[in-house]
Amino acid sequence: MRKLLASLAITMGAAGAAHADLQADADAAAGREKAQSCAACHGQEGISAAPTFPNLAGQQASYLAKQIMDIRDGNRNVPQMAGQVDDFSDQDAWDVAVYFAGQDPELGQADPAPELVEHGRELYRAGDLEKGLPACSACHTPTGQGIGTAVYPALSGQKTDYVISTLNAFAAGERANDPNAIMRDIASKMSDRDMEAVANYVRGLH
Repeated sequence: MRKLLASLAITMGAAGAAHADLQADADAAAGREKAQSCAACHGQEGISAAPTFPNLAGQQASYLAKQIMDIRDGNRNVPQMAGQVDDFSDQDAWDVAVYFAGQDPELGQADPAPELVEHGRELYRAGDLEKGLPACSACHTPTGQGIGTAVYPALSGQKTDYVISTLNAFAAGERANDPNAIMRDIASKMSDRDMEAVANYVRGLH
């Protein structure tokens, strides 16, 4: 557990220096124009109508920019986005990311089942020492806003189905663009019940 937390701290410092200048030069107005093609799946203002597509509104710009460039460069495989960002420059990625980051995030509604909510709250806030799971809040903050300087995404209000599918992809190694394999290590230790509970909890977190 200590080794994992130390890795998180190192990642946070290194990522912050690399992205500060690029984000400062990003143009949200240009990003809005470039983001027109994103609306079909993610909504015009970054709130998806489908449970399998993630909300982008209010997401950390550094995280969005990284995902766009990783998809473009083949470091993250998303079949639904095949060809969508192939012509994006790094500047385009940052412009689009800053545009969506500036939109109001969706306030989600969690399933109120007491046992599900309590288990999700416990994992998110405290983790599970026996399983070696750190608290989600350590990287994603207590309110789910994420940490932009460390390229850790916001989770507040995110679609439940999307969070579960993402955790499963990390657990199976099908998604591998997480720094130092942080999420692959964490997700591989989570049960289906853990994933459902955390996904439900962050859906209503704000």
